[in-house]
Amino acid sequence: MTMSGILQHRLVRLLALALTLTILASLIWRSDEARDPTNRADLRGPDEPDGFVINGTFQAYSEQGQLVTLISSPRVEQFDRDNSAVMTAPEATLYDTRNNLPWRIQANEGRYYQDGDMIHLSGAVTVVRLLAEGRRTTLETESLVVDNQARVIRTDDPIVLIDARGVTRATGMEAWVDERVVELRSRVEGIYGTHATP
Repeated sequence: MTMSGILQHRLVRLLALALTLTILASLIWRSDEARDPTNRADLRGPDEPDGFVINGTFQAYSEQGQLVTLISSPRVEQFDRDNSAVMTAPEATLYDTRNNLPWRIQANEGRYYQDGDMIHLSGAVTVVRLLAEGRRTTLETESLVVDNQARVIRTDDPIVLIDARGVTRATGMEAWVDERVVELRSRVEGIYGTHATP
């Protein structure tokens, strides 16, 4: 190989090396730029939760220190965009402040809205209300709203109310937890007697 060929070959290698170093320097420089997404949703996706809790329990107390609400769920997913939390298979117990008697509520799913302190329950919702005499009343519906501030539960869906005296069906219901009063809205039908069945 002639001297000019060797120089030309070295020149090509030097140019290739310079080009490679330039590309490498550019990549290193860009890797130092801030890559933090402006929104957490950009990182995880818009429909994914911002956080979650496994086997979560929420407790609320009255001003006198009495336990008034206990809610548990095997999985709770928290969403910042609407300040809510989605609960899987939630179970809630609301205690009336007069006699401390419980209202036990179960559902397939629940969504808690922190801004209004409300829980929207859906799917096979069951409310069991224990009475002072040891009796119980069971209410079944497909959706229910629990207003923690007003201490009211309500639904616009059809309901079935079952107790020892019979079965009552209605559309829509509102109940005041502390007063232990249930008001049925419309289309109320009842079957009463010792052999009443749902």
